[in-house]
Amino acid sequence: MKQILNRLINHEKLSSKEARDVLIAISEGRYNESEIAAFLTVYMMRNVGLEELEGFRDALLDLCLSIDVSEYNTIDLCGTGGDGKNTFNISTLASFVTAGAGVMVTKHGNYGVSSVSGSSNVMEQLGIHFSNNEDFLKQCLDEAGICVLHAPLFHPAMKNVAPIRRSLGVKTFFNMLGPMVNPAFPKNQLVGVFDLELARMYGYLYQKSKRNYAVLHAIDGYDEISLTGPVKIISRASEHMFQPKDLGLRTIEPQEIHGGDTVPESAEIFQKILKGKGSEAQNNVVCANAGLAIAVAQQITMEDGFKKAQLSLASGQALKSLEKLQQLSKAAQ
Repeated sequence: MKQILNRLINHEKLSSKEARDVLIAISEGRYNESEIAAFLTVYMMRNVGLEELEGFRDALLDLCLSIDVSEYNTIDLCGTGGDGKNTFNISTLASFVTAGAGVMVTKHGNYGVSSVSGSSNVMEQLGIHFSNNEDFLKQCLDEAGICVLHAPLFHPAMKNVAPIRRSLGVKTFFNMLGPMVNPAFPKNQLVGVFDLELARMYGYLYQKSKRNYAVLHAIDGYDEISLTGPVKIISRASEHMFQPKDLGLRTIEPQEIHGGDTVPESAEIFQKILKGKGSEAQNNVVCANAGLAIAVAQQITMEDGFKKAQLSLASGQALKSLEKLQQLSKAAQ
C-alpha cells in the first residue's frame, strides 16, 4: 500500500487493473485501518479517474453475492448520496411510485454515511426485512413489484471498509460506486450523482453496457431531479438540460424538499407522502424522478412517465407496494 499511496500523493492515477487489485486486497484484509483510511482520504483530495472508477466497480461486482432476477425487467433508482443537501428520501420514495406504476424495482441501498437517513435507515424504520435470499427477493418482486437489496448483505468483502467509512462520516469514492454495483444487475438504471464530471464518467461507463440508463445531476448540486433548477440528463440516446417547466411545474425552494432531522422523522415524511398527504413540491419531486425511471424502463417520453407516476401516487398503488413489502417482511422475520 505504501507504494500505491506514494504514487497517488504524487498525483499519479491507477490503471483499471491496479484499482481493481487494490480493492480486492482491501477486501482480503491485507491492509490495516490506517492504510485504508489514508487510501480513502487521497480520493477526497482529488477526483477519481475514469479507469480507477472502472477498476473499483469491477472489483465490487466480481466480489459481490449476485442474485439472478434476469427473467424480470427491473430498474434501480439510486443516487450516489454525498450531495450534502439532506433532502427527504426522494429516490427511495420514487422507487415505490415506480413499482406502483407497474415497473419492477430492484432497489440497492445502504445506511446513510454523510446524511441523516439513507435508504436502508428509512426502510429499516418502516419494518422492511433485509435479506439476500433469492426466493424471498423474487417473491417481493412478484407481489410488491419491488425488492430491497441492502448493500452490506451483498458486498461482504467491504466489511473492512464499513467501520472506517462510518468513522470518517464524509463521502468517499464508495458513494460513487453504490449505484454501479447493484447485485441484481438490473436491465435499466436511473442514477443521480453529486458532481457533473462524475455524471459524464458514469455516462461513458454505461455507454459500454447493454442497459437502458439515465444519469442525472442537478446543476445546483443535488443528486436527483430536485425541481430547484435545471438538471443535466445523460442517456444512451441524448444529453440535454431538463427544466421544471418542461413538465409544467414551478421551480421550488430547497427548504420545500428538506428531510427530517432523525430517522423516525424521515420515515414519517416517507409515509405521509405515500398516503397522499405530501405537499405539492414533495409530490412533484417524487413523481418527476419516478417519471424518468418509468420512461427509461418503458422507453417512453418523460411526460408520459410523469403522468404514470402521478397516477401511481394518487391512486394509492405506490402505498400498496410499500404495505405489501411490509407484510412480506413481517412474515419472513
